[in-house]
Amino acid sequence: MPYKSTHDVIHDLEQKGELVRIKEEVNPYLEAAAVHLEVFKNNGPAILFENLKGTKFPAVSNLFGTLERSQYLLRDSWSDFANLVHLKDNPGSGFKHPFKTLKTLYKASKALPLKTNHHPVMWQECKISDLPQIQCWPNDGGAFITLPLVYSEDVEQPGVMHGNLGMYRIQLSGNEYVQNKEVGLHYQIHRGIGVHQTKANKLGQPLKVSIFVGGSPANIFSAVMPLPEGMSELTFAGFLNNRRFRYGYKNGYFIPSEADFVILGEIYPNETKPEGPFGDHLGYYSLKHPFPVMRVKKVYHRKNAVWSFTVVGRPPQEDSQFGKLIHLLTKDVLLKEIPGLKAVNAVDAAGVHPLLLVLGSERYTPYLEKQQPQELLTIANHILGTGQMSLAKYLFIAEHSEQVNVDNEKEFFTYFLERFNPQRDIHFQTNTTIDTLDYSGTGLNQGSKVVFAAIDKKINQLSLEFSNLSTHAQVVSAGILAVELTPFTNYENAKREMHQFAMEIKDKINGFPLIVVCDDARFLAQDFDNFLWVTFTRSNPAYDIYGINESIEHKHWKCDAVIIDARKKPHHAPELSMPDEVMQKVYQLGEKGGSLHGII
Repeated sequence: MPYKSTHDVIHDLEQKGELVRIKEEVNPYLEAAAVHLEVFKNNGPAILFENLKGTKFPAVSNLFGTLERSQYLLRDSWSDFANLVHLKDNPGSGFKHPFKTLKTLYKASKALPLKTNHHPVMWQECKISDLPQIQCWPNDGGAFITLPLVYSEDVEQPGVMHGNLGMYRIQLSGNEYVQNKEVGLHYQIHRGIGVHQTKANKLGQPLKVSIFVGGSPANIFSAVMPLPEGMSELTFAGFLNNRRFRYGYKNGYFIPSEADFVILGEIYPNETKPEGPFGDHLGYYSLKHPFPVMRVKKVYHRKNAVWSFTVVGRPPQEDSQFGKLIHLLTKDVLLKEIPGLKAVNAVDAAGVHPLLLVLGSERYTPYLEKQQPQELLTIANHILGTGQMSLAKYLFIAEHSEQVNVDNEKEFFTYFLERFNPQRDIHFQTNTTIDTLDYSGTGLNQGSKVVFAAIDKKINQLSLEFSNLSTHAQVVSAGILAVELTPFTNYENAKREMHQFAMEIKDKINGFPLIVVCDDARFLAQDFDNFLWVTFTRSNPAYDIYGINESIEHKHWKCDAVIIDARKKPHHAPELSMPDEVMQKVYQLGEKGGSLHGII
């Protein structure tokens, strides 16, 4: 069914038994987030907070908490969109199924945004301080909007077909922001709003921005979907919701007619303020940095408005479902766009951007015995030049085989390490861009990348047992060893420590081509997701990779076994944790008579 408001979504999910109402008063400072985290962890329903302290507005979270519920919310057009993607990729297939094809094309043509003078979102004016002031983590800089839909237009080509709808977090309070008059707008590298702001800055004029919350779930998904540059997110939202996106203008500001809330304002050239910290999707805080500040002009809400929010933290979280949906919709297109690519997994447990696992073909010299990866490196370079995948730090690429599933990370690493030659198969990119939220690098957006490649021959016998070190060591899985050393101090000391460590173990690590130096080997080996999270979020390849018998030949770095220093560094952001006293209040809601009894 098409959704006209968040209230429609709540009613639909409640009828389906996919929503719980919390009648008890909940504090938006930490408590609401802690409830969300616990319900999500238990694979629970969407949550309607009916009584949020300090605001008249109810709030809803965990709408996309399971893949099944996410697909249900987009059910009207899920198959149609898949057909559209398939048709774009295989135009000739339309002749085989003409009626289905015509239906899909007709629906796509009717998804264009619809301009209207009817704007339920402008039912009443309010202030920023009237909105739910949800703070998710103790060290956050203030309250944030965590499901904001941020709309801007190209000042050189105004209009919705050249507009950009993105999800860029918004800080409502704290730091140096003037209450009710300013909010912080954080956007990362490679974002469409940056192009719009650059053009406005050159003309010396402010960029008008509309921040809205609520409405159809299709709006949220459209804002996070990596659509090709120039494709309208509003058209995509209309297609997915089976209802054209309604909009209008007031005093030059874009009005999303059927949203629950909208904040209108302007970003002025070269005007920034410190934004953050913010507990982010890598499982750490993103720290305080200068980001654009938006001068607030007006705030409106619709009648019976409901505030939508989510909580991000160490994955998996609710936003992990967005990644799964995007993968389901785009994997076939991506495989066609990059010749030879067979499968890719942006590993959620490692925070998505830090780690890619890839399978590709090797077809370049079929008349010769395979000596080294060839096409795999072409594919890897193509990947590292494509969209958000260009932010990856670690890319492991193996030759495609039916023996391995790229989505089973533990299985993939075993298969890969059996075929990996560290004398030949390690390729660095230094002084390049990484994710804005990744603090393992040398500065904001600054770090390095490495490609590990492996062709099809099994050359290594991996081990599952180790007892040769005096220091504390744990086997993570076949061929991967976690070793606990003293805490990291600085990189000069680390170089000496790692070289000494490499000398000590060079004759003791047969069967372990990958060694991870860490602060807590038991934690790393306890669960494979712990290995993925710690190893690839706490290391910067060019700075933190060492090797057994390492050397450089013709500027190519090589070794006999790889050592990754994944200890916490002084410049790393602190990891997220929720105070015990807050969690105790959440657990009370799960007791008999509480709203969450039987759910948590």
